[in-house]
Amino acid sequence: MVKSRDLCRGIDRSDGFATLTLDLFSGSPNPNPCSYSRSAKRVRVSCASPAAAAAGENRSNLFDSLSEEVLFLILDRLESDPLDKKSFSLVCRSFYAAESRHRRALTPLRSGLLPAALARYPSVSRLDLSLCPSVTDAALASVGGALRSSLRSINLSRSRGFSYAGIESIAVNCAALVEINLSNATDLSDAAAAAIGRARNLEKLWLARCKMVTDMGIGCIAVGCQKLRLLCLKWCLGISDLGVGLVAVKCKRLRSLDLSFVPITEKCLPAVLQLPHLEDLALVGCLSIDDEGLMSVKQESKSLQVLDMSNCQHVNHTGFSSMLSKTPGLCQISLAYYCKVTHSLASSLQKLCNLQSIKLDGCEVTTSGLKTMANSCRSLGELSLSKCSGVTDEGLSFIVTKHKGLGKLDVTCCRNITDLSLASITSSCTSLANLSMESCILVSREGFRLIGQRCHLLEELDLTDNDLDDEGLRAISGCHNLCVLKIGICLKISDEGLIHVAKGCPNLQELDLYRSVGITDIGVMAIARGCPLLQIINLSYCTEVTDHSLRSLSKCSNLNTLEIRGCQVSSSGLAIIAVGCRKLTKLDIKKCYYVDDAGMLLLARFSQNLRQINLSYCSVTDVGLLALASVSCLQNMTILHSGGLTSNGLAAILVACGGLTKVKLHSSFKPLIPKPILEHVEARGCVFQWRDKPFQVELEPSEVWKQQSQEMHV
Repeated sequence: MVKSRDLCRGIDRSDGFATLTLDLFSGSPNPNPCSYSRSAKRVRVSCASPAAAAAGENRSNLFDSLSEEVLFLILDRLESDPLDKKSFSLVCRSFYAAESRHRRALTPLRSGLLPAALARYPSVSRLDLSLCPSVTDAALASVGGALRSSLRSINLSRSRGFSYAGIESIAVNCAALVEINLSNATDLSDAAAAAIGRARNLEKLWLARCKMVTDMGIGCIAVGCQKLRLLCLKWCLGISDLGVGLVAVKCKRLRSLDLSFVPITEKCLPAVLQLPHLEDLALVGCLSIDDEGLMSVKQESKSLQVLDMSNCQHVNHTGFSSMLSKTPGLCQISLAYYCKVTHSLASSLQKLCNLQSIKLDGCEVTTSGLKTMANSCRSLGELSLSKCSGVTDEGLSFIVTKHKGLGKLDVTCCRNITDLSLASITSSCTSLANLSMESCILVSREGFRLIGQRCHLLEELDLTDNDLDDEGLRAISGCHNLCVLKIGICLKISDEGLIHVAKGCPNLQELDLYRSVGITDIGVMAIARGCPLLQIINLSYCTEVTDHSLRSLSKCSNLNTLEIRGCQVSSSGLAIIAVGCRKLTKLDIKKCYYVDDAGMLLLARFSQNLRQINLSYCSVTDVGLLALASVSCLQNMTILHSGGLTSNGLAAILVACGGLTKVKLHSSFKPLIPKPILEHVEARGCVFQWRDKPFQVELEPSEVWKQQSQEMHV
């Protein structure tokens, strides 16, 4: 982590000057730096020496002498952790002012903070309000007034409480606005769409699940926003062929169009395919499109590169083949939960010279279909067969042998493949970066060892619910670039295997050990020492994990997600995590029976970035719960079967936590919490989920749980 104190170093000299050395260019710069030249590394400024100060001469602040250009260079080097920039701004007045002018992105947690934030940061161009459960029209009006010339992007995708008036304030006042995300605004109607139409420079617009917007509203957008390049209308059930046709006629610059689950037919497709720059088209779940309709379409699209026709239940290989013949430039195709992938369907891929990615998740696949696909495609880089029935060793081996350049392969729940497939995969596709093989139950422990022996470039590996053992992990430890490793429900791995991973995979950022019951503190401690970049770890139901593991994990300062359901941890261990892992945003301590109010008090004091917590079955009372009210970021709480809580305590925390967006409670509390309080919290944008789940004391043995899970899949 780059700190402001590491970036500059003052060297006093006897002549009354100081040389300030700035280490600004040795590391990776911010991906979106402000626009200015990057010239000087060394700045010589006038500053009286301590001796001169003692003599009574005027002394200026060395940092105040730095130019804004240099200060912006320093800010570009600071990481995204807001605490770093906050520390920087507290150095002196000039640093405070520079940080204020440098900030381009703002993500407040509640709209009540907007007035102060807008006054503090007048140059914000990207405003994300998706974490604010309620945003009023008055708040949007203040945004339109304060960021009139700078605002380019606003995200309201999970906010409520505003109407067309608020949107109009933004659209009219912010002439530079190019992006608006209004997804999930289910109450917005055509009046809001008409207001959007006044944003003449808009280039990207998301309206997913805006179910009340009709053809009239989308027509206003089409007429007013003719510079649109991206438009998402997913689940806009009020829009038909007429509205989509208007968009296609007016918005000629469109490159990405999502019509998933929109009740359209093939009638609008000729106009859509005629868009000269269209590259990405999603038609997921368009149930009114069928084979006959697709075959009637004559218009071609040479620009289209990505096509998603997943879950189009009335389209078979004839309609799909007809569609492919009109889109020869496709690079990526998704047909998840589609019809049977046969020889005829695969043959239609022959004309797609640029095809690099095929996703067939949930389809019924035949061996002849896979072989034809292998011969039809020239150079696949990504293949997803997740949950496909009919995948065999013969078909899979054939396709990976033909396409040795595969970088990503997903065969999750392909339960008929064996070591033969894995041998072909690892010998042919040695450049694999991402491999998912969850629940491939016929692959032996010897087969999994081939992964580490041959695929040394792997970055992500998912072997959840497999016959993996410590020797397999020893081999996998040779994948030194590994960032994500998921080995949950692997009952034969132990600390020995984790020690190998810790030694060989220093770049590991995510580790999933869910229900891998052979893991103890020894293995977790090894991971904490060997993988300092760790951000996410799941130790749920690893019942031998105790506070010793938490003590070691507290040294992983980047840890943001910790799941320890059913572990033998206490408030002491949780306190150590709270102090050491200040970036923690998600915490699951369900069935951690030894966590009580003491743990909550320290968590509330030190984990100020916490957004999601599960306290079910913990020994927390009203006192500990109320302590969490000081965590201003908290948005999501799950509290089931916590015997020490009362309805009064729950009511108090609901009122005190103004940023809550989702709360899951036992249904027995619903009649006990005053109705006005529930209505007040809901009015702020919070959604309640009431559960009537019975109390469960004993944990199911992992072997029993795994057997039940496999029976469900059969």
